[in-house]
Amino acid sequence: MARDPICDMEVDPQSAFARREHMNQTFYFCSQRCVDAFDADPHYYAYATPQPTHHNGANDNGHKQTRAVPTRVELPVVGLRRSGIAPLEQAIATVPGVSKAVVNVSDNRIFVDFDPTRSKVSDLLEVVRSAGYTTGSQSLRLKVNGLYCAACVSTIEDALKAVPGVFDASMNAATNEVKVEYSSTIGDLGRLKQAVEQAGPYKATRAAEASEVEMDVEAQETEREYRALMRKWWFAAAVGLPTMILSYPSWFPYLRDWFPHGSANQRILWLVMAVASLVVMAYSGRQFFVGMWEGFKHRSANMHTLIAIGTATAWLYSTVALLFPQFFPGDQFVDVYYDVTVVVTALVVLGLAMEIKAKGRTSEAIRKLIGLQAKTARVLRDGLEIDIPVEEVLVNDVVIVRPGEKIPVDGEIVDGQSAVDESMITGESLPVSKKVGDEVIGATINKTGSFKFRATKVGKDTALANIIRMVQDAQGSKVPIQRIVDRVSGYFTPTVMILAIIGFVAWYNFGPSPSPAYALIIAVTTLIIACPCALGMATPMSLTTGIGLGAQHGILIRSGDALQTAQKLNTIVLDKTGTITHGKPTLTDVALARYQEESEVLRLAASVEKASEHPLAQAIVEGAQARGLALANVEGFDAIPGHGVSAMVEGRRVLIGNLKLMQGEGIGLNGIQQKALALADDGKTPMYVALDGYIAGIIAVADTVKEDSKVAIAAMRKMGLEVVMITGDNERTANAIARQVGVDRVLAEVLPQDKALNVQKLQLEGKKVAMVGDGINDAPALAQADVGLAIGTGTDVAIEASDITLIKGSLTGVVTAIQISRATMRNVYQNLVGAFIYNSTGIPIALGILYPFFGILLSPLLAGLAMAFSSVTVISNANRLKRWKPAS
Repeated sequence: MARDPICDMEVDPQSAFARREHMNQTFYFCSQRCVDAFDADPHYYAYATPQPTHHNGANDNGHKQTRAVPTRVELPVVGLRRSGIAPLEQAIATVPGVSKAVVNVSDNRIFVDFDPTRSKVSDLLEVVRSAGYTTGSQSLRLKVNGLYCAACVSTIEDALKAVPGVFDASMNAATNEVKVEYSSTIGDLGRLKQAVEQAGPYKATRAAEASEVEMDVEAQETEREYRALMRKWWFAAAVGLPTMILSYPSWFPYLRDWFPHGSANQRILWLVMAVASLVVMAYSGRQFFVGMWEGFKHRSANMHTLIAIGTATAWLYSTVALLFPQFFPGDQFVDVYYDVTVVVTALVVLGLAMEIKAKGRTSEAIRKLIGLQAKTARVLRDGLEIDIPVEEVLVNDVVIVRPGEKIPVDGEIVDGQSAVDESMITGESLPVSKKVGDEVIGATINKTGSFKFRATKVGKDTALANIIRMVQDAQGSKVPIQRIVDRVSGYFTPTVMILAIIGFVAWYNFGPSPSPAYALIIAVTTLIIACPCALGMATPMSLTTGIGLGAQHGILIRSGDALQTAQKLNTIVLDKTGTITHGKPTLTDVALARYQEESEVLRLAASVEKASEHPLAQAIVEGAQARGLALANVEGFDAIPGHGVSAMVEGRRVLIGNLKLMQGEGIGLNGIQQKALALADDGKTPMYVALDGYIAGIIAVADTVKEDSKVAIAAMRKMGLEVVMITGDNERTANAIARQVGVDRVLAEVLPQDKALNVQKLQLEGKKVAMVGDGINDAPALAQADVGLAIGTGTDVAIEASDITLIKGSLTGVVTAIQISRATMRNVYQNLVGAFIYNSTGIPIALGILYPFFGILLSPLLAGLAMAFSSVTVISNANRLKRWKPAS
């Protein structure tokens, strides 16, 4: 006999209700209930020791004992070590609700039993990541159709998080996409779609990847949804116009004679209006009632609930007045409100259609990036030039690019040279010169010459594909304030329903005559005017637009957290090498002794340095070659450690090195050392050159400042930011660079491992700190800072550790990033304040607060109009961000 892993009941394998095979084990079940429980989380029962829940499939005297089983989650983790098992298990055990944590090093997995009411999977992931491990999770994006209420965001997220194996889910109401982070052990991804569709009247599909074809399909789907809503609007409007006119026949000369109040004709007219308005609710307003029913099934309420109850209440009241007028104290109290049902439905549907149209424009940034991709590539295969679709280009293919053509993929030039317009990727307006050995980026435009390059990254590995992926991920994230708004929106609808009931009761008992009519108007108006969508969309619309705006300016913002934090920054820490400077030494000065020629001194020095592997020597060689000097062969090259080099060139003895070398060789300097000191004070490295025992001059090399660093730092200071330079260089060199670019505070002689500590010290002073760097040694400081900004020309490690990536590699990107952050968050606060004011003033007015003072009562029709356009106003304000331009 076998045992059911769920209830521990003995089961005959031959007659078992069902069986499952999992992790090389076979399990037998007594009933469908046990099968469903096992399928929901097979890993738990495969690893857990069963504890009985005594029940049998039929009946156990009506009594069933159930055990409270904690949720078990499996976390894939990269790089688990046996030495780290105990500390990791202890760290996880500190999370509230965790009852057991088992680290399996061989499988690179952690099994955790925890109480989901006390903590979330994301809390466990945070502890694992804080311990220095990477979680082996995967992610995908789902497109959710039928989402007409931004307040439903929490419902969809919670439904997905309830699926075993899902770590996190983040919904963006602006794009109707939800990003799901899940374990590779989840199995059937169809369970994610099923969870969304069971949460309400939604349809979930895999979101379009970064291809023009899939984006077009998605756009067509959005257009179909828009057209379907517009058809509903036109039908409701066609019925609503005559309904509204015929609802008030006493206002029109001929109609008041045909349909006098209380007449048979009026009864017939009301009957026709009742049927027509019912058809409008069934066709144009169907989504509201389906959404309300799905919400009720999940014990939740949303915008659908408010509209459905409001319009249905008006229709039911009117139908009771039509069929049972005797229920009312007199004929003067008998009236219908079919116009409210029809017109409100029409206005709200119109608002939804406009909302979908406006939402479609939020993905323009992604669509523009995808549109940059070349369609074809000309490659060299078997000695022949052939044109192929860009998707068929392979790594190491040699690609030919002619003037005016788009570069199809990323690569390295192997033949030819040109100027390339990279503005669409980096935001840099001036073309960049390219020669053999230089990298080219796919989707940029070749301007002048022809060249061949070897493809190094194709398909989803290209820079453009990575940019698109990062933008999509960032748009799916949330700013911290949005999480609060989502929760508020979840309580908003039930609160409004309670207020509507209170308003109805108050006006029914204390309102003027006819009190039932007044009470109905108050309740319906309150339900209809409330708009949780304006609150729910206030933040994601601005966030999506702002992140897209950043991408268009060569700035990749990784998350909503980074966007919100960036607007609060007051201190910018700049790494010197590669950030303020080019990160590469170049020849800057040639100072000559009397009777010497610059070209000859430089030619001989470069000829000697050509045999050296020192970086400063390479700078001298490149400087001489850039001036067109022909270098000679050398003999007897000798590197003197700590001093310099010597060699014979064309029969002349050449010495290059520091002051100690000159003094050791007994060479008189003839006062030229003052020039060397001045060059050193400017942050340059002077090297003495002697020819045949006499001083010939000084050659200076330096890591030069980027052309726009000084302008960018001045702009930061103008924005009220404190700028700090951090470097491992000595005080003299650091201060020299700081003077050139206008930095007041310098942290010099800082070891790579101490950069993060210095950032932390600034944070302890109460500052919000951003770190800007490009090297591997900057990664810890980038991670420590409130916001880490990586120069896009830097290392992959630095970029991975950062929150914002500046593709262009210029400090002006830091200024632009902060400006975009401030503009976006300003737009967010405008939307939130607008939505709050709308609801906080609209709902009291709908409840009749103005009636005792001014005799004003809000019409349900006006409430419907206001509600329909409140969301459109939020979207329109967010779209204003697209017109934003960087401050000069």
